[in-house]
Amino acid sequence: DILGCPPSCFTLPSDEQEWILEPLCFPEQPATDIGTNSSSHHDMEVVTCVLCSHSAPLSEKDRLLKHLVLVHKLVIADVKLIADFPKYMEYWKNRISEQPITDFCSVIKTNSQGPVEKQEHYFLLCDVLPEDRVLREHLQQKRLEEILEQQQRERDDDSFQRICMFCNDEFNGNRSSLLNHMAREHSFNVGLPDNIVYCVEFLDHLQSKLDNLQCLYCEKTFRDKTTLKDHMRKKQHRRINGNNSEYDCFYIINYLELGKTWEEVQSEDDREMEDEDDDWSDWQAHPVCAVCLFCEQQSESMEKIYTHMEETHGFDLHKLKTELNLRFYQQVKLVNYIRREIHQCRCYGCQEKFGSKPEVIRHVMEAGHVMQLPETSTWDQPQYYFPTYENDALLCALSDSDSESEHTGPWRDVPVIAEDISNLKVLKQTSVLSHLLKNTDSSS
Repeated sequence: DILGCPPSCFTLPSDEQEWILEPLCFPEQPATDIGTNSSSHHDMEVVTCVLCSHSAPLSEKDRLLKHLVLVHKLVIADVKLIADFPKYMEYWKNRISEQPITDFCSVIKTNSQGPVEKQEHYFLLCDVLPEDRVLREHLQQKRLEEILEQQQRERDDDSFQRICMFCNDEFNGNRSSLLNHMAREHSFNVGLPDNIVYCVEFLDHLQSKLDNLQCLYCEKTFRDKTTLKDHMRKKQHRRINGNNSEYDCFYIINYLELGKTWEEVQSEDDREMEDEDDDWSDWQAHPVCAVCLFCEQQSESMEKIYTHMEETHGFDLHKLKTELNLRFYQQVKLVNYIRREIHQCRCYGCQEKFGSKPEVIRHVMEAGHVMQLPETSTWDQPQYYFPTYENDALLCALSDSDSESEHTGPWRDVPVIAEDISNLKVLKQTSVLSHLLKNTDSSS
């Protein structure tokens, strides 16, 4: 659904520590100022009729369409599939001023079998006309680019400041901290922060409903805040209604194919998966670059990255793996732990905090903390199963096949017994129950 997945799949530790709750990806991009574009400003834009000077705000688009039909007998097909209606109308106003409307529109005669005086001609403007189709596709592409740019600005913005709708906690910096707080502490989940756009307006919209004592899910109004809170808690209405189209403008998925709902997009994806051919013979893998733990050096060769980290930074992951007898998932957690500490400008060896990444890297090198790790219990934690960077190719290079410790440990002689074994021969020979079984046989 539009809400996506929960923001966390595991229990977060105490709030005294810093936690990365928003997705990270290589390479990192510098933050930019938030622009002034917003859905509410877009709704206030004035749209002018293509055939006269009559105009109306975009929010009253239906009134303008009614004017086109009643006054000019002009029908625009599939209006909901037009990404930027004002630009669409502006384009055709200019074109119709240059050429007759019949050059662009299909003409529909009503009551064709009746008297001539009762017959009327209507004009249909639709994407059957190649020019109209190209225009719609262009507006759709432009709108999607604008939304993605807006989303990126919001992701990079660190000037966000807001108080939680359900408590008095104040949040500063990235807006994902507030969204994840509401999901974690108040069970109010609106989806992954990265799936939301126009987040401030979204929160304003939700807050206005609560201020009006209105349930966010069923829209019912209550006499006081206490009654409203009890209702939302008991009815499990601490969520938004995914079928309420007024929220569509705040979710990226609704802009992927403009004019289609998130349900239509998902159903098409499901049908495509069912119809896909299983022939992978022409599939070609794209090379993936791994990024150094300490700098921006990248390489498609994992060995080159390992060599670079050892020769340039003195970090030998193979040595740590051997000395600490690290299994595969321990290596994963160690890499994610180091990534996270450096991202938070903190030395992973001594926990000293710095103002920037270059400062912490310089400290790690100068203080000789490159190969200095804290106690295993510090980083060997479940939260480090999850990648710090979603596209961290270095994790793909970790290996669990060349460690002798995994084949010479105390469990090397323990057999693996299939669940559907049909006799007890192996079980009697190897199981810890063998002694009891022998005693049972002898006593019988």
